Amino acid sequence: MIQEKSTKFLFFWRALRLPQMKIPSGVAKFSGTTAMGALLLSVCPVTGAAQERDPMQIYDADGLKVRGHLQFGLNAVSERNLFWDLASATAPTSGFDPDTEWLEGYIKPGLSFDYQLDTGAVLYGKLSAVSSYTWGTDAFDTGDNGATTLEEAYLAIRGDFGTGLSYDLSLGPRELKLGTGMMISNGATSGFERGALKFGPRKAWEMAAIGKVSSGNVTGTAFYLDPNELPSTDGGNELAGFDIRYDDPNGGFLGATYANVLESGSAYPQAAPGGIGAPSVISGARDGTNALSIYAKSNPFEGPLENWSFTGDFAYEWNDGIDLEAYAGRVTASYAFANVAWSPTFTLGYQTFSGDDPNTTKLERFDPLYYEGSPSAWATGSKSASTFINSNVNALSATLRVKPTQRDTFTLRYAHIRANELNSPVQFGQATRVDIDGNVVSGVTDAHLADDVFLEYSRVINRNTFLTAGISASFPGSGINNVVSGDAPTWTGGFINVVVNF
Repeated sequence: MIQEKSTKFLFFWRALRLPQMKIPSGVAKFSGTTAMGALLLSVCPVTGAAQERDPMQIYDADGLKVRGHLQFGLNAVSERNLFWDLASATAPTSGFDPDTEWLEGYIKPGLSFDYQLDTGAVLYGKLSAVSSYTWGTDAFDTGDNGATTLEEAYLAIRGDFGTGLSYDLSLGPRELKLGTGMMISNGATSGFERGALKFGPRKAWEMAAIGKVSSGNVTGTAFYLDPNELPSTDGGNELAGFDIRYDDPNGGFLGATYANVLESGSAYPQAAPGGIGAPSVISGARDGTNALSIYAKSNPFEGPLENWSFTGDFAYEWNDGIDLEAYAGRVTASYAFANVAWSPTFTLGYQTFSGDDPNTTKLERFDPLYYEGSPSAWATGSKSASTFINSNVNALSATLRVKPTQRDTFTLRYAHIRANELNSPVQFGQATRVDIDGNVVSGVTDAHLADDVFLEYSRVINRNTFLTAGISASFPGSGINNVVSGDAPTWTGGFINVVVNF
């Protein structure tokens, strides 16, 4: 997500001061409670007997069910040569420490209810909050702070029209993910004054009006969303649109999402003509942006392709008010090694997000909006995703996942990351500097940004508790090395966390 206030961690990308910016909410997270919860349920499915013994069930009588919810986690993180230690070369007097360790935690209590109406419809809702904190200094040079915020507070009703159609209507703060999370997923921002940067425990939109109508395997969704942004950098964003999706019973799906930014004060950067000079910043440029995406996943095949699966995403953005035309896409191919020990699955993928061509007057820079930035979703790389948002970058990725037991999973990820346009903003306007010829330039002069490697281990301890640990490294490419006119060091780090979910 493009945001408007500067953050300390990217000061070393600037040799010239630009209008104040802030980082995206979709930065990569090395732990995602949603993903881990899904893993937990897949290993420990909820049976009818288990539901009866649910310790969080508060009341169940007269058509009314009331349940408590509690989720909490603790994460220890260590980083070395943060952002390839670019600060030592580009901002040596800043005092930025590229080596740091910190501890972060959160707790998310909640209460939900379902009430069966006499008409057959179900009235339901949920209320929850998040309290998070960071002890020590995190990767973005903030820490020893936190906040308590409202998470979900929605009231909803679902039922049938009696003609083969069903409906589900809700109003209030809640989570909503559309498609594969390419643009509409992460409705809230964590980190900075709220703490728990890596965990990213906030997901719900600050306000959401959602209407769904389903017939068979087809679901249409209309939405209005107001993201839960940081108070210090709230861009006043509001968006609305619709999604239509077909889910095949065999597992495949096909869908499309349209979104329009109704209101926004968020800016877009535009490359200087010919790439010489600082990028210009178009205030409020996101306002009026349109986005259309198409997403799909294949059904299981028979015959020679029996163990293969494929996915595809494509997005197109336009805004006539600022002459914006941008695109993005991803394709993946996965192969499951059937009847092989540890059930290995190998996935090869390529994703690309257009950048602004400095040789045109049109703006071609893709706006990733509110994407899911975890390594298992739409992160471009692992560590690199904390520096580059999904704009003016592409990545070839490979993932190998093995399961020695039903409770243990190892995942090895590799990403080769490149810029789509040279001398054009890669993150926002960072890397604006004076080159050896005395010219002000932006972006990178070589497309190769980095090669990221990430090894992750997940352990389901029991149906409510799971552990995740990982180590990662980012090897700078020529694009990064040229910024410092030398060899930047390898950026390394690791983490270990425990999450409990009731």
